[in-house]
Amino acid sequence: MSETQIIRTEYSDVMRKSYIDYAMSVIIARALPDVRDGLKPVQRRTLYDMHELGVRYDRPYRKCARIVGDTMGKYHPHGDSSIYEALVVMAQEFKKGMILVDGHGNFGSIEGDGAAAMRYTEARLTKLTQETFLSDLDKNVVDFVPNFDEMEKEPEVLPVRIPNLLVNGAEGIAVGMATSIPTHNLGEVIDAVKAYMNNHEISTKQLMKYMKGPDFPTGGIVVNKDDLLQIYETGQGKIRLRGKVEIEEAKGGKKLMVISEIPYTMIGSGIGKFLNDVCTLVENRTTSDITDISNQSSKDGIRIVLELKRGADVENLKNMLYKKTRLEDTFGVNMLAVANGKPETLGLKEIIEHHVDFQFELTTRKYQTLLAKEQEKKEIQEGLIKACNVIDLIIEILRGSQNVKDAKACLVRGETENIRFKSKISKKMAGMLRFTEKQATAILEMRLYRLIGLEIEALEREHEQTLKNIAKYEDILDHYDSMANLIISELDAIKNEYGRKRRTKIENAQEAIFEEKKIEEQEVVFLMDRFGYAKTVECSTYERNQEAADQENRYIISCLNTGKLCIFTDQGKMHQVKLSDLPFGKFREKGTPIDNVCNYDSSKEQILYICDSEQMHFAKLLFATKQGMLKLVDGSEFQVAKRTIAATKLQDGDLLLSVQVATPNQNIVLRTRNGYFLRFTVQEIPEKKKAAIGVRGMKLQKKDELEFVYLFEERIGMTVPYKDKEISLGRLKLSKRDGNGTKKA
Repeated sequence: MSETQIIRTEYSDVMRKSYIDYAMSVIIARALPDVRDGLKPVQRRTLYDMHELGVRYDRPYRKCARIVGDTMGKYHPHGDSSIYEALVVMAQEFKKGMILVDGHGNFGSIEGDGAAAMRYTEARLTKLTQETFLSDLDKNVVDFVPNFDEMEKEPEVLPVRIPNLLVNGAEGIAVGMATSIPTHNLGEVIDAVKAYMNNHEISTKQLMKYMKGPDFPTGGIVVNKDDLLQIYETGQGKIRLRGKVEIEEAKGGKKLMVISEIPYTMIGSGIGKFLNDVCTLVENRTTSDITDISNQSSKDGIRIVLELKRGADVENLKNMLYKKTRLEDTFGVNMLAVANGKPETLGLKEIIEHHVDFQFELTTRKYQTLLAKEQEKKEIQEGLIKACNVIDLIIEILRGSQNVKDAKACLVRGETENIRFKSKISKKMAGMLRFTEKQATAILEMRLYRLIGLEIEALEREHEQTLKNIAKYEDILDHYDSMANLIISELDAIKNEYGRKRRTKIENAQEAIFEEKKIEEQEVVFLMDRFGYAKTVECSTYERNQEAADQENRYIISCLNTGKLCIFTDQGKMHQVKLSDLPFGKFREKGTPIDNVCNYDSSKEQILYICDSEQMHFAKLLFATKQGMLKLVDGSEFQVAKRTIAATKLQDGDLLLSVQVATPNQNIVLRTRNGYFLRFTVQEIPEKKKAAIGVRGMKLQKKDELEFVYLFEERIGMTVPYKDKEISLGRLKLSKRDGNGTKKA
């Protein structure tokens, strides 16, 4: 038994190396596409497996579960969900510039519906994929590498004849980096490639005369045309997208605002969010011009209809949608791909350059293979033609041979010792034969019908064609222009068959400017019930229903509808709510959860105090925590623009217990959970900044905590219930802050 070898090393070095190995594996083998074929490994393996299974465009569909299982078992051992998701995306017309898989069944929708389970759906390759991605795999154009268990071979890269990285784009998140490449128009990209091949010194600006910019499958409008040059030169930037909006006339003089194309970024749940955002704008009274909204989208395309009231300002409303919803959105471009085995951020010209180099490599390997086959055919054809001219001698050799070996030796080397000839002349002529090994094999395998005159003529014509092919292939391989013209002619054929019109419009547009209608300032009453539902009503409405309002609501605050409310919670936070964001209307309307209009989280926080931000400008707020910490804070410190701030600093394990407005002439009584009471004046509490913890208000016993904080005027007094009796706080002994307090039985 061999001894165990112990390697001593620094733990951090092991972790660093392991993480780098993991990161590079994710980057190269999972998340990023290869610049040559524009495919991630899972996409490449899925397409190759479909090719191997014979699931082609002119054959019946196959169950996706069969394709996924075969791909996972042979090439991609990373789980069936990742393979099926990649297969689904390659079949979705609204995500890809050109679909690579022809899906049959439910493959999801543009509105975010997921595809059916793979046991229900079927798929096959599209004609484009079959002809431009996989057609030359049998011609030794790419290297094959062992699969994960070295039982199969898979192509290192597919021999794609179009710049797929640009045509179909890519999205992927790796470790420490991500790629986001928009889709482009096939015909325009091919034109740009041809322009580069004709002039390698061409600039990105000149290339963009052929390829205008991104062409998304959802259409839409790119509105920052002037920024595209910088984006395509650097490979990074932001594209601003807008949906296409049309105005239609409806009955009764009303107008319909119809959204027929959406930004590419709105695919999926973005459509539902857009509808909700529009409803929110109406509910919040940001606009009153929209009377109805409906999603009439179907398999024929997007159609979202907003019904407008008469006299609506259409242009202002359109700008509002661009400004307040995702009808105008940003597509972040980061053209990151694997080039020469490592991730690189590439500009447009660099991507095209890599593609053209790859095409020349593919074409060179293809025609080297074809040339070798033609030269082999030429050799055999010349042997057969020569054999036809001396066919009588060859028949005599065959009849006089004892075995195939002797006959072949005679044909190749002229060995006649083991063969019986009818005459010495025949033997002498046989000794002069010098066929090659391949020619001799072909002669021995030749069938007698090949001796028919017409067959001999066909053989000669075939030989002439072979010589022409050899000359053609040698010309392609020996001359750059010939190979370039061949590649260009193939690209033209692809463009003519698969090209289509541009969908996305590209222009420069002014930034959307939306002028919100100013809310007429008026005094309202804020109401919030114990369940957290809030609303505002007119003062007259509150006065008519005051008794019911006081019983049903936990907070009732009189304020201006243009102001803000400050919400203090036990976590030491202050959240601000614009009163204009709350529903305003009838007393019996339920309102909206306060969570929906601010950052307050009812599952983690408890509201302690709500006040009007304007009314506390000159007030002093008393903060008290469960661990007995007290401080006064000037209300002006909470006049901030942020929606959420830290209202106070808390010690570990402490919670805010109470926030109240205090005045210097008031008394304060602290009451603990174990029944200790301490009374002193507010003047003993120092004023601090909101970021301070405060001072100790009372010495607490072990496992005791502050439970109530009472403020009262000494001359007025105050009574509180305690253990089935009333305690007058004004009769408690007036002490100093930071005392032990008095225990009440």
